[in-house]
Parts: sequence; structure tokens; C-alpha cells
Amino acid sequence: MEGLSMLRQLIGQLQDLLELYGSPPPPPPHSSPFHLLHFEHPPDYDHHHRHRSWCLANIDDTSADDYYSLVMAAGKSGNSKMLEPFKPPPSKKPRKERNRGKLPGKAPTPEVMEQEIWKEFPEDLFEAVIARLPIATFFRFRSVCHKWNSLLDSESFSQHCAEIPCANPWFYTITHENMNVGAMYDPSMRKWHHPTISFLPAKMIPLPVASAGGLVCFLDIGHRNFYVCNPLTQSFKELPARSVKVWSRVAVGMTMNRNSTSGGYKILWVGCNGEYEIYDSLKNSWSRPGSMPSNIKLPLSLNFRSQAVSLDSTVYFMRSNPEGIVSYNMVTGAWKQFIIPAPLHLSDHTLAEYKGRIMLVGLLTKNAATCVCIWELQKMTLLWKEVDRMPNIWCLEFYGKHVRMTCLGNKGLLMLSLRSRQMNRLVTYNMMSREWLKVPGCVVPRGRKRQWIACGTAFHPCLTATA
Repeated sequence: MEGLSMLRQLIGQLQDLLELYGSPPPPPPHSSPFHLLHFEHPPDYDHHHRHRSWCLANIDDTSADDYYSLVMAAGKSGNSKMLEPFKPPPSKKPRKERNRGKLPGKAPTPEVMEQEIWKEFPEDLFEAVIARLPIATFFRFRSVCHKWNSLLDSESFSQHCAEIPCANPWFYTITHENMNVGAMYDPSMRKWHHPTISFLPAKMIPLPVASAGGLVCFLDIGHRNFYVCNPLTQSFKELPARSVKVWSRVAVGMTMNRNSTSGGYKILWVGCNGEYEIYDSLKNSWSRPGSMPSNIKLPLSLNFRSQAVSLDSTVYFMRSNPEGIVSYNMVTGAWKQFIIPAPLHLSDHTLAEYKGRIMLVGLLTKNAATCVCIWELQKMTLLWKEVDRMPNIWCLEFYGKHVRMTCLGNKGLLMLSLRSRQMNRLVTYNMMSREWLKVPGCVVPRGRKRQWIACGTAFHPCLTATA
């Protein structure tokens, strides 16, 4: 009886199709199981009548087994697809089968641009389009022709670039295995770039210590010389020698001259015993405006693993003994000190900045558990308030391990290098979306081994920034 019900369903669906399309399918051959079905025209049949009807031979005279075989045969034929309403979609074929029959090495034909149309393309519109392309495309279009490469020196192109909102910061890093070669990470494309700064002296180890306005400040750990470079355009400058010969470790901060119509930038270095100097790019010289006030306890015990944070014209450094922050205003020349106790069980901590707020990033270790935490400085109480931490499932990987962390960047997007003897992880943290993402391993060209990040800094990529 199940076969009879399926047959009735088949007939009903065929009748619906006939009413919809107005013509029956061609009669099947007599040998087909469909010979039990036939067309029968009523006496008043009109040749132009749109509706047809099905008539069924006396099904009561046939056994149920015959009808079951009829339905099964119909299901196997190509004329009864309506019996398969729940047929699953075809499975995805393997790549080898999909590529079978294709000619090897055959690429799609590129679209030809009509020269008669594009040669009259307005120059100002052309520069506006180039300025809005992703930063990563700069490495390709710069090598197209001399005219495209010369856009970097065009004042109109600089104006178009100034109208574009700041892109997400990139990261310029130095690896343990290649200390004299840098690697840049583009978080929007999740891709590493390996530029060659040909202007740097040979056998020099340049450490990126600060950044501002698309420029990166380097410090040579061997000779204590300073360099400024745009990693995208290779605009390079070696700063003059410092007047104060301090060979101890120094902390470095960098700001842009936003209040000046001439632009430019300033660089500040500070030593443990309170020595400091300021470089002004407009004057191309170092100066020492004054001495550090007596209310700031010396030695500073600066956290040299922590980069300085720049807010407008003020640079903030982290200090210890006592725990707190020291700031210097590049415009007024005023020093300030804030005594702020650090959170308990904190290590490898670094200052960060997000929309004018001072943030703190560090490892929180208690017993055998370790986690990365984010704090925000409360302006009223001058206390750290925890605002986020790494997902617990990620922190389980650190359990029982001696983990060290280096924070690269403080421009609202952080890159954290987490490492131990058994682990080497790179993670980014977006302060606006509070999103944690794993970073693909840094592998040098024609290499296979993942590199260990030693140090680095975040910078906003800018094609028109000049050293």
C-alpha cells in the first residue's frame, strides 16, 4: 500500500505540472513501466484547450507489487525528478576532479584597457584614487613607472593623503635571528613585509624605539646614534651627535609638532640619572632646555622594556622604585611625576594609549596560572582598573610555563610576543573592539623557521612622511 500512495503522489504532481505548463510529456515507450498510464481525451476535447487531464488504467486490477515496481522504476528514470524533493545537494568535488579537463597553465585573459579612454583620465582624480588604495599596494605601484614613483614628492598627492583618515597601525619589528633586518606586519591584511633599509650603516643593529606621524626612530645599540626613517618610502635621516655622552640605557619618546605650521617632530631621550636631551627636526639639533626638578626621585629606574606613550605633546614613561609614571611636555618643558602602585603579581608590563587614555598591559601570574591583562588608569583616583583579559582557553597554554612577554606598539592596537622554551606566540589586541587575534608566524623570505620577535614599535603608515 505504501507503493500505491507514492504512485498517487506522482500522479498528483504530474497533474500540477500539466496545469502549469499546458502540455503532457511525450508518451513513454510500451516497454516502459509507464505503459500503465495513458492519455485519454474527453469527447469535447478542444485542440487549443490549455488544460489536459491524466487518466489511470484500472489500478484496482493490478497487484500492489506491480505498482511498487512501477514507482521504483519511475524513480530510477530521468522523467520523474519530482519524486526527489529531498535529494541532498551534490557534494563538493575534489580539486583534482574540478581541474580535470582544464588546460594546465592557462590563465584567464586580462581585460584590455582602452588607451584612447584612459589617456584623458584627470590627473587630480588619478592622485585621489591612488591615495585611497590600501597601503600594501604601494609596494607594487611604486615600481610601475617613474611617474608613479614621483607621486611621493607631489604636493597635491600629499594633500589627498592628508584627507584620508589614519589607517590601522602597522608594526615594525626586529627578530632575534636577524637583528639587522626588520619585518613589518600589516594587521588589516594579516601579512608580513620584509623591507630593506639600504641607508643604514652596515653591521649596525638598529632598534626601533619610538614612532610618530609615520616615522620610526631607531637607536643603534653599538654606537648610540639615532636615525629616523619612513619604512615604506625609505626616507632616511641620521641625527647629529648628542652633546651629552651617556652610554647607559636610555628611554626614548617622539611627538609631532602639531601646533607648528612648519610641521616637523621632536625626540626626547632620558637617562637613569636624569640626563635628557631633545632633538628638534626643524632646527636639526639637540638641546637641553633645563634640568629635571628635584621633586622627581632619582635614579628613575625606568622600565626600558616599556616604550613611551605620546599624548599630544606629552610623553609618558613608566618608572619603578617608586612605582609610577613620569611625563614631559615637549611644548612647555614641564616634568611631572605620578606615584601609582602597580597591580599585584604583575610582570613584563608596558604602557599603552587609547583615545587619550593611559592603559597598562602585563602578565598576571599567580601560582602556576598566567594570563595577559589590560588595565586603564583612573584619572580621579590614579589607580589601575582591570578592563579586559585574554580568553581563558588561550591562557591555559601558559599554565606551568615560565612565560615572557614583549608588547609592541601602543596606538590602540597591541602586538604581544609571548614566548617560553616550548612556545612562541604572537597575538594582537584591538582596544576598541576588545578582540584578540593570533598573528601568523614571521618567516623570512625563502625561510621556514618562525622568527622570535625581539622588539618593535607601532607606527601609522604614511606615504608622505619625510624624515
